[in-house]
Amino acid sequence: MSAKEPPHHDLETILVVDDSLDALELVRRHVQPLGYTLHTAQSVLDAVAFLRQQSVDLVITDLRMPEVDGMEMIRHVRENYRDTAVVMITGYPSIPSAVQSVRLGADEYLAKPFTRKELLDVVTDVLTRRRERSLLSVEPATIPTPEGMIGQSSAMQRVFEAIAKAAAVKATVLISGESGTGKELVARAIHYQSPRASRAFVPVNCGGIPETLLESELFGHVKGAFTGATETRAGFFQTAEGGTLFLDEVSETSLMMQVKLLRALQQREVCMVGQARTQKVDVRIVAGTNKPLTMLIQNGRFREDLYYRLNVINIELPPLRERGDDILLLLRHVSAKVAEDMGRSVPEYSERALGLLRAYAWPGNVRELENLVQRLLAMTDADVIDAPDLPDTMRHELASQPCGVDQSLAHVEAQHIRRVLESVKGNKTQAARILGIDRKTLREKLKD
Repeated sequence: MSAKEPPHHDLETILVVDDSLDALELVRRHVQPLGYTLHTAQSVLDAVAFLRQQSVDLVITDLRMPEVDGMEMIRHVRENYRDTAVVMITGYPSIPSAVQSVRLGADEYLAKPFTRKELLDVVTDVLTRRRERSLLSVEPATIPTPEGMIGQSSAMQRVFEAIAKAAAVKATVLISGESGTGKELVARAIHYQSPRASRAFVPVNCGGIPETLLESELFGHVKGAFTGATETRAGFFQTAEGGTLFLDEVSETSLMMQVKLLRALQQREVCMVGQARTQKVDVRIVAGTNKPLTMLIQNGRFREDLYYRLNVINIELPPLRERGDDILLLLRHVSAKVAEDMGRSVPEYSERALGLLRAYAWPGNVRELENLVQRLLAMTDADVIDAPDLPDTMRHELASQPCGVDQSLAHVEAQHIRRVLESVKGNKTQAARILGIDRKTLREKLKD
């Protein structure tokens, strides 16, 4: 038994089993440069002994070997290591042996002689499928993420680390990210990990409140301050006393309102509409934006001094398309939740469907994924959701862009939005619902 160790790699470990040293060297030379941790064994017995000591993601085994052959290797792996993938390689290809190896549980079958590309294609495909199966089998509750958030990608791990650091201090936080990426979830996580967790968390969508009412909603008003003010009412700042106020879509506030927000942040006091005196408030401010505030500053639409007041700690949420296998984790989590709400079993997803979902651009991000799962489970009774069950817009977009490497994300997103609008005959409300974004965001994307 010998071991070939490349530099440490966080992806997968491969065990190659073959009685031929030349064959072992050939596979090593082709596969090891990709960064996998590679081990070799010259017999099935050596391989079995090695598997008792260390977990392996993929076993590549020859068919014909002295004493114990590759079929027994496959049988042993399948009976003892459910999550380990297997590729059978043989210099004596035949239909019966291929059928038998697959029946025993081999994931792929490769005949010698093979090219480097053929071997790497098989290894990559098998490990990708294994990873997808593994991720979909993980119970969401076992994933150690803050406040029920889902994510194992390096991008989201950085977000979780930033949440923990932000929760430990009193500084204001600016959360930036595309619509539907979960900015309010991050704000909640910061609040409930902070010493303020026992007090109120108050979310405010600044873009959803008319400008004429926003000041009154934020700071409160006294009776008779304006027509319709029949009683004195506290604002969101007072409601969040001792807790956290989340100002989402802060970029939608007017310059005049930004002046008043700046004063509230600087002085830690507010003035109710219709009242001359101010009152002190103890509120932690977290703001959210789906627009680049620095660009708005250059265009004269956002105050630079307020930006620096808000941007003491910045947390940037990655779009779903940049979160890799988190898509599959979210798919399972949302599917389980929706299935429970509907009183039905959790469906499986075919490999074709998973491939489409993994490759999709997700312009509406997590919100679009949640909406898609709800539609799929409502409209599909089958235990397995396949590619034809997915929306036409999704399948047509990917079919028309087999590679997509020469097109920008903005171009791909624009094409997808056009197709969705065409499919609903220009109905913007329905299109926004399908995309998982609000009408205002859709209007902005169409304008862009």
